[in-house]
Amino acid sequence: EVQLVESGGGLVQTGGSLRLSCAASGFTFDDYAISWFRQAPGKGREGVSCIGSADGSTYYADSVKGRFTISVNNAKNTVYLEMHSLKPEDTAVYYCAAGVLGKYNYWGQGTQVTVSS
Repeated sequence: EVQLVESGGGLVQTGGSLRLSCAASGFTFDDYAISWFRQAPGKGREGVSCIGSADGSTYYADSVKGRFTISVNNAKNTVYLEMHSLKPEDTAVYYCAAGVLGKYNYWGQGTQVTVSS
């Protein structure tokens, strides 16, 4: 059974930090890129960051560059998203997804991140 399980969300004050985890199982991890998306209330889904599991190449949305860092632990089939200098506009449900060439086959259930002002 394919599973992507996010954890690490929560409530934090402006300027604070959180680390999200995405634990993957049930598929060949190295064959996929793992991305983090987020969706705020009343807004569309936004791609936040992506990492190639095999080569470690990374991508960041302009809105999070310099504040968020994505990393992967291949031994644990887990991708992390370190989030620093959080802003109220970072408040959203964060999802991880596994995909190939931009097509995302597998999604997690999401974890809520709330940044208070």
